[in-house]
Amino acid sequence: MSDNDGKKTLGLRGGNRPGNVTQSFSHGRKKNVVVETKRKRVVVPKPGAAKTGGGATKPGGDPSRRPSGISDAEMERRLKALQAAKAREAEDAAKREAEEKARAEARERRRLEVEAKEREQREAEERARKKAEEEERKKKEAAEAAAKRAAAEASTPAPTSTPQGRGAPTGKPAPAATPRKADREREQRGRGNKSRDDGRRSGKLTLGQATGGESNRHRSMAAMKRKQERARQKAMGGQVEREKVVRDVQLPEAIVVSELANRMAERVADVVKSLMNMGMMVTQNQSIDADTAELIIEEFGHKVVRVSDADVEDVIADVDDKEEDLQGRPPVITIMGHVDHGKTSLLDAIRDAKVVSGEAGGITQHIGAYQVQNDDGVTLSFLDTPGHAAFTSMRSRGAQVTDIVVLVVAADDSVMPQTIEAINHAKAAEVPMIVAINKIDKPAADPNKVRAELLQHEVIVEAMSGEVQDVEVSAHTGQGLDELLEAIALQAEILELKANPDRAAQGAVIEAQLDVGRGPVATVLVQTGTLKQGDIFVVGEQYGKVRALINDKGERVKEAGPSVPVEVLGLNGTPEAGDVLNVTETEAQAREIAEYREQAAKDKRAAAGAATTLEQLMQKAKEDENVAELPILVKADVQGSAEAIVQAMEKIGNNEVRVRVLHHGVGAITETDVGLAEASGAPIMGFNVRANASARNTANQKGVEIRYYSVIYDLVDDVKAAASGLLSAEIRENFIGYAAIKEVFKVTGVGKVAGCIVTEGVARRSAGVRLLRDNVVIHEGTLKTLKRFKDEVAEVQSGQECGMAFENYDDIRADDVIEIFEREEVTRTLD
Repeated sequence: MSDNDGKKTLGLRGGNRPGNVTQSFSHGRKKNVVVETKRKRVVVPKPGAAKTGGGATKPGGDPSRRPSGISDAEMERRLKALQAAKAREAEDAAKREAEEKARAEARERRRLEVEAKEREQREAEERARKKAEEEERKKKEAAEAAAKRAAAEASTPAPTSTPQGRGAPTGKPAPAATPRKADREREQRGRGNKSRDDGRRSGKLTLGQATGGESNRHRSMAAMKRKQERARQKAMGGQVEREKVVRDVQLPEAIVVSELANRMAERVADVVKSLMNMGMMVTQNQSIDADTAELIIEEFGHKVVRVSDADVEDVIADVDDKEEDLQGRPPVITIMGHVDHGKTSLLDAIRDAKVVSGEAGGITQHIGAYQVQNDDGVTLSFLDTPGHAAFTSMRSRGAQVTDIVVLVVAADDSVMPQTIEAINHAKAAEVPMIVAINKIDKPAADPNKVRAELLQHEVIVEAMSGEVQDVEVSAHTGQGLDELLEAIALQAEILELKANPDRAAQGAVIEAQLDVGRGPVATVLVQTGTLKQGDIFVVGEQYGKVRALINDKGERVKEAGPSVPVEVLGLNGTPEAGDVLNVTETEAQAREIAEYREQAAKDKRAAAGAATTLEQLMQKAKEDENVAELPILVKADVQGSAEAIVQAMEKIGNNEVRVRVLHHGVGAITETDVGLAEASGAPIMGFNVRANASARNTANQKGVEIRYYSVIYDLVDDVKAAASGLLSAEIRENFIGYAAIKEVFKVTGVGKVAGCIVTEGVARRSAGVRLLRDNVVIHEGTLKTLKRFKDEVAEVQSGQECGMAFENYDDIRADDVIEIFEREEVTRTLD
């Protein structure tokens, strides 16, 4: 490299390489340093060069080429940076060279290994070829020797027969070492050599040979069977066709091609080929319908067994128990009756507990399940149902799982609506009934009135020569409790209740809730079998494994037999109250049944909410336009209460307004509920639950209303009042007077004015008017003016004269009658 001043640059050998440094001479005066980088050569001045002419020394000693403002220190710093960059680049180059060298060595090593393997393989093949040739040559030699011996024996004459004696010659030469024995020894040695050679590597190198695991492998059972089949066919003297195995193939509504082939025990390729011959271009992972699959199965010679999705529930089908397996079980007694008739108090007196004190407002709003032992040691299982009108479904469930119904009627209140409903439930369930006339200690008690009113509903008690037992009791004083328990025990003895405890458990969900610490919890009444800890079960659309069983006293138990109520922990979700619990053998079965039920429920809900025809769709849209909706979200502590609230909400409304429950569930109010309520503009109704901290903060920020209730009365009344606010006000007309037109005048700027006399009531300026001609309404509107003499007045009393002009109407005549009325809006409420 040379610069513009004529300076020469003398570089070392190999100066074109990156990172080499050469020195440049400028006619022996000023020295510069020339640095060669990978891309270009840069000439920088030597540090500490003298300044000339008051200017900074430029690289190469030329002040005209040095940028202004560059000091010696800056120039030195740049030089050092450049040298450091050169050093790093040299290191990188060395690294790359070393890596390239290592890669080349690795490639060379792999190539040598491959060549060595190929050479070894060729040598093995050559040895095998030579060995085969040697064996072939030995076989030929043995065959030639055998042929020669046979020819020699044929040419030897037979010896003459001589008397045989001790030491006499036999006339037959002594057999030397027989050639056949030698041949057998050679063949055995050859087979030994062959077996030893088979252990060596021959042909291509396999993975098993490379890993040394070839000798440890054993033949499978299928391989052994194939070997035996080949030997049998060989012994029979030829190839024998295998007998076709006809299988019963279970065929669902849709099936994957590979699964179909697997069930038929046929090759997937054959099934796909058959489908393609039918014009269906499918792969093994695609599904086909049942009709197509049936044609394929018949083509392959198998039998079709049609199954449906509902067949998954066959594993929990009812089993008929043998008579000798049945054992006696405690009776299940359901306490039913009207609200506030003393059902829970009566059960408290029997149990010697205080359940009613824990109920909000003293009203039972859950189904309680308890076990009681009387003085005789007889165990009784009690179910306490709510009496409020909203809990119809709970009373229905209580009647379905019970053996005996105890109908509690207050002696001072007699038969009430929920009493009648309880009677109907008991009749529908076909269970015996015992009437307990409670509150007999009150002064206004009249048990005979109760018995007489029960006759109206076909309940004839023993006092009226009927078959239904009746007992007068008082939960407050304890009067008649022993007689009630005796009547229950007598009825249970008549029923002869039995169940098989030694089978898979089956029970009914009485109540279900979502506990914060324990998760989904279901109160289950075991009906037959024994429910044990660790059992896998399915209940409705949920399934699980029993983690713990807790009895009515809060104690953990290992198992629960027939007629025993227990709390079950271990569910994957909250079941519906009234669902049936069945124990299954495996978790896969339980999961499959639960998924099928969940999908069936979704399909049912979709079918119920969907319009099937265009006319129905249009009609539904028209109805929705004319109906105002009040959306709400409901969260309750237990499943039964949530269900009862939803049913009560569905009954609120008419053809103008209705309540729509967007979502109902069990457990605390969460942020998800608040988000749904905000999007829908709906309030959240919490029944015996509260919102967590994050949900409260979110609700405050987004303005979502959360209301808490502990008594169902208040919730129903508030929702009913809110729904009433959506009703349009009723317009009512009140007739306040009549006026007769005597004369019609034309007034400039006003039009026609009627000279009238008020014949009845009063005429008001703000009221509405109708113009009647021959008792026919020809106009309805408002007054433009109402004058008495020359003054504008607000009203004119009966018997006085006035002038009236109609707004935007002039067709008035004498003898017409004006009807004056007022409209008022009346707020409507839901019944």
